[in-house]
Amino acid sequence: MSIYPEEVPPEPDRTEGALHPRFTEQVFGHAAAEADFMAAATSGRLHHAWLLTGPRGVGKATLAWRMARFLLATPPDTNDDALLAAPTSNIPDIPTGHPVARRLRALSEPGLMLLRRPWDEKRKRLRAEITVDEVRRLKDFFALSVTDGGRRVVLIDAADEMNKNAANAVLKVLEEPPANAVLLLVAHQPSCLLPTIRSRCRGLHLSRLGPADLHIALAQAGVEAADGGLAELAEGSVGAAVRLAALDGVALYGDLLALLATLPRLDRSRVITLAEKATAREAEAEFDLTLTLFDRLMARLALVGTTGRLPPEILPGEGEILARLAPDPPTGRAWADLAQGLTARVRRGRAVNLDPAALILDMCLSLDQMVARLPA
Repeated sequence: MSIYPEEVPPEPDRTEGALHPRFTEQVFGHAAAEADFMAAATSGRLHHAWLLTGPRGVGKATLAWRMARFLLATPPDTNDDALLAAPTSNIPDIPTGHPVARRLRALSEPGLMLLRRPWDEKRKRLRAEITVDEVRRLKDFFALSVTDGGRRVVLIDAADEMNKNAANAVLKVLEEPPANAVLLLVAHQPSCLLPTIRSRCRGLHLSRLGPADLHIALAQAGVEAADGGLAELAEGSVGAAVRLAALDGVALYGDLLALLATLPRLDRSRVITLAEKATAREAEAEFDLTLTLFDRLMARLALVGTTGRLPPEILPGEGEILARLAPDPPTGRAWADLAQGLTARVRRGRAVNLDPAALILDMCLSLDQMVARLPA
């Protein structure tokens, strides 16, 4: 049974098929980031703004919510000896029954303001960006008196989804932060943020998870990763693994590999089958995943060609196909060049409502032409 009421709108900061990060208690593979935060929190030099960066789906939001739980459960004048005695090498666990933990799960904690892409009730869809109207709510939030003398935490997920006006409004808060306020900014593409925002935050960079940590994190998210190919295909991202599992991504990757195995004699029947699956009614997620996996496949071809090294196989026989289609560095560079523009062109075509099946066919023909130019 789902913990989410049916009437609750989609949440932009939750991966489909997984719990929202506020329900996830543990973070795996990021001990160094936790240690950096706790060293600041216990030294009396807690920075007022933290920027959590790294690949999408590696646990940035989970860590941000973990930080928020700790900050709100341990106000500056706390006398909780158990929490203060906790080791500083990692963020202490806040029990699930703690009042702050319960309120955070219910999004009813008065000390927290969550900024994310809002739901457009009129159009019944999420807005494409975080608007300045969302950020303006901070004025009332900071104006509220904190009766227990505790902290106020602002969590922005994702900060790189703010439009220009929203970003400028957040910058003003960073320049003159209220007392006992901490801002936690999650960013998948920090280069999209204003340099002045980045410069006023203390950074915590989270890297891709190793196989062991990824499997543990997936188990916490309720996803079985018995197939080793899923972990390799997800490239250390829990979010990517959840999405791949929900859409049977490993099987789809196998379809793409089988298609590439026919090049340079493109199997049109396989292309038609692929296009039908990716462009069926209400199959937008499958279409997007198909393009993402084409990107991943071309990146692996570029890697094999330029380095001469085969990565761990996602599926049996993949190495042979990659080695044949990317036999040398010049070919590897050609695959890299093709990858830069091919799926982006298809996405642009989809955005202007071109026939998605025709777009898939055009992409496959481009791959066929690429392989046809290889030396025999």
